[in-house]
Amino acid sequence: MSLDPTIRAKLERITTATITTVLLKKGLRNIWLRGTPPFSPTAKGRRFVGPAFTLRFVPAREDLATPESWSSPKSTRAAIEAMPEGCIVVADAMGVTDAGIFGDILCARLVKRGVIALVTDGAVRDVAGVIGTGLPVFCSGGAAPPSVAGLTFVNWEEPIGCGGVAVFPGDVIVADDDGAVCIPAAFVDEVANTGEEQERLEAWIVGKVEAGETLPGLYPPNAENKARYEAEKGG
Repeated sequence: MSLDPTIRAKLERITTATITTVLLKKGLRNIWLRGTPPFSPTAKGRRFVGPAFTLRFVPAREDLATPESWSSPKSTRAAIEAMPEGCIVVADAMGVTDAGIFGDILCARLVKRGVIALVTDGAVRDVAGVIGTGLPVFCSGGAAPPSVAGLTFVNWEEPIGCGGVAVFPGDVIVADDDGAVCIPAAFVDEVANTGEEQERLEAWIVGKVEAGETLPGLYPPNAENKARYEAEKGG
């Protein structure tokens, strides 16, 4: 699992808002993960890009969701040791927010593994400690109970549904102040290239708005304004 450094650098310059617009034009409407706002201070004011490393939880079942399960070969602890440097962990917590899937110790290990960020539609626990690790976390909030109080961990690196979005291992996650979006692997190069141009166009439009121009025909640009943009961009 790796991401070309050039593609990563391009995506770091493209907002999640722009990415949703680019993918909308490709017919993909459901790529913004609900319930994943920036939670930790390190998640705010920056943009994070990386291939998805998926974790899957299901509803708690009493014979499986026990503290003893933390030592199982199929555990969050084992999954962490399989995480490659540079990935973004995406955990399907089924929107459960009254049990924290990760706490300070696990998040500290994520940092040591070189994980870029944690994204989940659930919650974390030991909030002060999690924040202290410096790990960028995008989630719905904090909760004191452990994961087994509401969830059973079942596997990693398989397709999941996080925040109502299908995420496959190897899809690319981009997260910023607007939350997290999933770019399907087949669209990553196109989004990186198209998105950069969209950002340049919108910066040009903002400049015209600040100069006092009106929006009709400017945003979105009609043929005349597209020609103006191309001429000024070339100049």
